[in-house]
Amino acid sequence: MHENVSSLRLEDFPSLDWSDVSRRLTPWIRASLEKVLETQDGRGLTLDESYALANSEGNDLLGLLVAANILRSELVGNIVTYVVNRNMNFTNICFVGCKFCAFSRGPREADTYFYTPEQMAKKAIEAWQLGATEVCIQGGLPRELPKFYYRDVLRAIKSAVPRMHIHAFSPMEIVYGVELTGMALADYLCMLRDNGLDTLPGTAAEILDDEIRHILSANKLSTAQWIEVIRTAHRCGIRTTSTLMYGHAEAPAHWVRQMRLLRDIQTDTGGFTEFVPLGFVHQNTLLFAQGLARTGPTLAEHLKVHALARLLLAGSINNIQVSWVKLNRKLSQLCLHAGANDYGGTLMEENISREAGATAGQYTSPEDFQSLIMEIGRIPAERNTTYSRIRIKAPVSESQFILHESLEPEFA
Repeated sequence: MHENVSSLRLEDFPSLDWSDVSRRLTPWIRASLEKVLETQDGRGLTLDESYALANSEGNDLLGLLVAANILRSELVGNIVTYVVNRNMNFTNICFVGCKFCAFSRGPREADTYFYTPEQMAKKAIEAWQLGATEVCIQGGLPRELPKFYYRDVLRAIKSAVPRMHIHAFSPMEIVYGVELTGMALADYLCMLRDNGLDTLPGTAAEILDDEIRHILSANKLSTAQWIEVIRTAHRCGIRTTSTLMYGHAEAPAHWVRQMRLLRDIQTDTGGFTEFVPLGFVHQNTLLFAQGLARTGPTLAEHLKVHALARLLLAGSINNIQVSWVKLNRKLSQLCLHAGANDYGGTLMEENISREAGATAGQYTSPEDFQSLIMEIGRIPAERNTTYSRIRIKAPVSESQFILHESLEPEFA
């Protein structure tokens, strides 16, 4: 037991037990945390309770982090998963003009590129030969994109590597594809599904509040459009991830409302595989240069968002992912102590965060993930995209862990 909890640095919180912090908490914060710990479900938290947790500081923040780690252990055990994948950005040409993006280029800039479906298939073959089970495909939105380009990329990859899982096309890209083809949204999504789309990234969400979205990107799809694409994808049998970008122009209340919205969608559809908090990387962005954003998340915000997600989404979306490419090694491990249970993908190449100024690199090997995970006393496991299959990657005894019924069935 720690007697000097108040003198601890925030990054030392993993050494704390509930008994160390519980008696030091504000009574209503303790009551909220204990409610979720007792039920292992976040739906009992009121909006006001959720706001209070999102704004917690000092000992209350320590309590939130410790509670999130306890809940993580109870809901998903001590296994930390990752997927071996390759990130493939097919073009950096884009007309949307998101102020938080340093990846996009105008069509006449010198360093533009655009890959044909055949070139994308070649990259997928390389990824398969290197052990990847998934390719993650997104790109800029160039004007005059061939109207069935997304379909043709799927066809080319599935023809070349039939067993590769294709996780592709953000809701923004789906809206653009609908515009290009004139098809109904459901028909368009089903066409992509029938041509090889397995799951959809729930990116382009940033903050699902149109006032904030207007600051981030005036030309991007609306909150309502994002929700419509995601719900329609789920109805078509296409599972998706869910995301939130934090550390820019938003406030803690936005985190809460977004997590509760995602929970509501999950209650209706069951289509989310995971929740991925994405820390804003500010260095090379117009958003920061114009004074519209702060300098990315603080340590407290990084930890708080992951912990809050574990509490609010408990019993609904039980896989919380660390976006390692936006965090350094130590911080990614701290987020695993603050409620997260997944390391995301190896990526092999990643351009969007790197262009914005992230320094964590473009590739983390499976062996690196295993080392990072075992360093914090957890059990590494390689998973497939939908978490329905995992393979333990470290020698373990039966006494070390219990494999909970947390592996989700394939989405029908």
